[in-house]
Formats: sequence, C-alpha cells, structure tokens
Amino acid sequence: MQWHAEYAWSGDGIAADVLIEAEGDRFTAVTPGVPAPPGTPRLKGLTLPGLANAHSHAFHRALRGRAQSAAPGTRGDFWTWRGRMYQVADRLDPGSYRALATAVYAEMALAGVSCVGEFHYLHHRPGGAPYDDPNAMGEALIAAAADAGVRITLLDACYLTGGIGRPLQGPQLRFGDGGAAGWARRAGALHERTGDAGHARVGAAIHSVRAVPREQIRAVAEWAGERDAPLHVHLSEQPAENEACLEAYGMTPAGLLAEGGALGPRTVAVHATHLTPGDISLLGSTGTGVCMCPTTERDLADGIGPARDLARAGSPISLGSDQHAVIDLFEEARAVELDERLRTRERGHWTAGELLAAATRHGHAGLGWPEAGRLEPGALADLVTVALDSVRTAGTDPALAAEAAVFAATAADVRTVVVSGREIVRDGRHLLVESVPSALHAAVTAVTGKGNE
Repeated sequence: MQWHAEYAWSGDGIAADVLIEAEGDRFTAVTPGVPAPPGTPRLKGLTLPGLANAHSHAFHRALRGRAQSAAPGTRGDFWTWRGRMYQVADRLDPGSYRALATAVYAEMALAGVSCVGEFHYLHHRPGGAPYDDPNAMGEALIAAAADAGVRITLLDACYLTGGIGRPLQGPQLRFGDGGAAGWARRAGALHERTGDAGHARVGAAIHSVRAVPREQIRAVAEWAGERDAPLHVHLSEQPAENEACLEAYGMTPAGLLAEGGALGPRTVAVHATHLTPGDISLLGSTGTGVCMCPTTERDLADGIGPARDLARAGSPISLGSDQHAVIDLFEEARAVELDERLRTRERGHWTAGELLAAATRHGHAGLGWPEAGRLEPGALADLVTVALDSVRTAGTDPALAAEAAVFAATAADVRTVVVSGREIVRDGRHLLVESVPSALHAAVTAVTGKGNE
C-alpha cells in the first residue's frame, strides 16, 4: 500500500511530497521529497498521524443540544447536567448502545480519530442485575468500534459508591459490581476474552475517588499493573469532589490515589482541573498522564485546568472529547492554548507541534497503543489528511501547515482517514457507515424518544 502526501507532519516539522508505504497494518517507509509514483493515491493537504480521542463516554452524545437549559429562572452546572445524563443511561441496552456507539465512533472517524478510549461504566441492566453475559455492554462497545473501523481501548471502570460513604442508587445501580473483587472478576473475563490482538484492548478505570472507596483503590491499580494495562481516573473535576475527599480522608484526591498506588506512567488522570501545587508536583513526578477535555470542561462550567503547569512538571498531555458536546480534536487542541490565554492574558504557551503530539502520540500511548501516533516505519499505519484549501485553511503557508491545522482547521476539513492500513474515510465520506448523520439521528432518537424538534 502506498500514499503520496502533499505535505506531512512527522513530529519534527513539515515535509513535502512524502511517499508513505505500508504492509498489513504497519508503515514500512516514510520518504519525503519523492515524486508521486503513477497510480499512487494522492493525499492533498496536510497528513498527520491518526488522532487519539483519549476520553469518551459514547452514550453522552445523545445529550448534545438537549441539556443546555435548566429550569426557568435557574442556572445549571455539572450536577444538574449529570441528572439528565442518568436519564439517558437508564434507557440503554446492548443493542441500542451498539447502534449509538457505532454512529458516535463513525463521527469520530470523520473527525480524524483512529483510536478511542472509552471510559465504560454502564455495565448492567437497570436496577443492577447482570446481563446473561456480564460484559454484554462492553462487548457492544468493542463491536461498535469494529463497525466504525476504529481501534478502541475499553477502559472498564470500577464504580462502587454514589459518593464518599453513600451507596449507589437509581440509575447508578447499573454501574456497580458490589466491590473491587467483583469488578476484577468481570473485567478480567473481558480482558482475557479480548486479548491484545486486533482492534481492541481492555484497560481499567477508577471512576473517581467519589465512586471507589479508599480501601479498594489499590485493588484496581494492581489489576492494571498485573496486566500492564492502562489505568484512567476522573480526577478533581469539581471542587466539591476535593472538599469531600479532604473531609473524609484528610488529603486531596491526587494524594489518595498516590496512597493507593494508582499513579504512574500507565495512569491517565482525566480533567485534573482543580489541583493544588502539590497535586501538580505529585502527578508530574510520577509521570502520570493527564487528559484534558476542554470542550466538555467549558460546556459543563467545570473550569480551566493547569495543563501547562502539568506538562512542565512531567505529565504527558493528551486530549478527549468526553461527553461529545463537540467531536473535534483540533478544537480540543487549540482550546488548551486559548484557555490558557484567557487565564493568563498572554499568548504562546503551546506550540502547534506540542498540541499535535497531545492529539496523536501522547493519546495513543495513554491508551496502551505506544506503537501508534507516529508517521514512521514500524508504527501502526494510521493517518489523517486535513484540507489546506477549505474556507478555514485557504491561503495557508505550507511551512505553517501545523499551525493551520491546530488554530484554523476543524473536523470538517478532514478528507482521508486510514486506520491500521485500511481506508475508513475518503473525500470526507465514511466508507463503512453509509450515512453517519442518519445513523446518529436513528440511534439518538431511539434512546431519547424524540426527533429533531
């Protein structure tokens, strides 16, 4: 297989006339300055490694445009939004979840995403009884990724309490496994069944310190360590989480995770919005990654996380679209810089190359695919080509094509996507899902019971 890229970003800069060759699912050669061989597909624009969406809750996509207003005369926040989210969670079954996730992952593919990290806690039937296959919901997500042509790391989340010292209730009952031991048995069966081959890998997640008691954090961390699997955790997304943790345990959530052996290079902390200087130092010194989800963090009024300080301390930064108010990794990338500009009233905190690394190399590594996210021989053959002649990118100086991708392009500018050597998107059209808008409409309507009012 061969492709000829007009321009390509390899991590070190922009090269022109790049011949990209692959065999099976791996790149075999990436050679700049080569004329296009006859018959070789031309990639017009800027070609990047495939993007990694490191944090996704697929079913949240059903809330897009439906959870923006609170009751008349009131203002909403994360907690009011969460109540709407629970309503959707209570309506899903394996069949409807597969249909919804397939459409969502296809939308991601159209946006240049080659791998998704699905933070999965919707495990059981409404009321908490397991399905005949206790991993039916997780299997539905793995199948959905295959249907959409993308790779997936299923981050199976341990979710045991409805808050520190409070039992699960209502829709939360679907999330629980009784204890960390029960979670480990179920997640272990899925990990063994899936293995590390093909398009899917299984990792672990601690939903949050609100949802996993102090004495059970270590068991989840050890499960991941024994399997050399990624471990993700929602961390300090809300001040209320920090306050509850300090009151109950006398330490911050980051400190509690460190005590339980849950920090380190295999771990990715998601959000990390409300951190103390000590928390930042702790995450950085342990090499714990941090996944920023700026479009969600602003949509839910969470706040602006200290991404630059975390990176400076030693934490690799990755990106996620989380609740999918927007699925656009270019928007997530530039928001990391633009939010920092708003906070500091200064520009130039991140280079375009650093932000593209967050969207590619760091994201894949944090999802347990270190062999992906690079245009180089031996890497998984993922690529995405971004148009440089759209209304957003026309007039781009080729030497500044990386800056154009980060600070001007959107998901709508993605033209070609290849995942593991297989073409998934051509000329902005998904090749496996005939009409992604129709699939999204049908799947969302099935869950919400409403069309486009």
